[in-house]
Amino acid sequence: MKKIYFALISLLISTAGYSVSVIVLEGNYQGKNIYVQNPFSSSGVGFCVQEVKVNGKVTTDEIGSSAFEIDLKALQLHVGDKVEVKITHKDGCKPKVLNPEVLKPKSTFEVQTIAVDKDLTLKWSAKSEMGKLTYIVEQFRWNKWVKIGEVEGMGTPEQNNYSFKIVPHSGKNTFRVKQIDYSGQPRLSKSCDYTANLPEITFSPAKVTKDITFLAGSTPTETMFEVYDQYGNITKRGYASSVDVSNLPKGAYYLLYDNKMGDFTKK
Repeated sequence: MKKIYFALISLLISTAGYSVSVIVLEGNYQGKNIYVQNPFSSSGVGFCVQEVKVNGKVTTDEIGSSAFEIDLKALQLHVGDKVEVKITHKDGCKPKVLNPEVLKPKSTFEVQTIAVDKDLTLKWSAKSEMGKLTYIVEQFRWNKWVKIGEVEGMGTPEQNNYSFKIVPHSGKNTFRVKQIDYSGQPRLSKSCDYTANLPEITFSPAKVTKDITFLAGSTPTETMFEVYDQYGNITKRGYASSVDVSNLPKGAYYLLYDNKMGDFTKK
């Protein structure tokens, strides 16, 4: 699903022998209006802004003042509708959009239910979405939250249902979803637990020259893993039944796998 990003673009247009500029704002209607600070033109005669268009239509907003409001609410838009605002202004001056973030989707979801189904699918329902944002699916392991996938949000206020196929580790598993909007602050769901009746995984050998193998009993078994050097730098990650460490420098390393943490020495 194509994502819609907010953009602020300045264009130069030559019209009837003089230059004007156009500020373009693109995004989605979030239920709020846009406020513009409108300086005098460089000649000192009249104000800077000449025209405002929303989705190709000239607005009736009063632009002949030092500040004005682009009244999106009057255009019978629905939350989530695409919006393109073009502010044409004289060259040599520049109006300032005071709240361009109002066209960016904001994370407002409310999770109603979240659980792992018998077929190992994480399912959640959410309402009150005010714009299309990606849900990041996370699993708690190795004493931290680890991203395991993404699901595109629908961005509409009614209840929406989502699902994501999980791969559990042995023992108790914990999952959640989150969104991050323009503010950079994550909005988190409540977490849910799932206990997997799987054999514990070990690894071998502890002193290695080439390959480390993950084992359930004596059977090679795939697992998520991360390898860190002694300074805490990640050197390898993946999901496999073995990991080739032959290209790592000699020394001590930390190995995160299944729901465990261990260490090995590269000879």
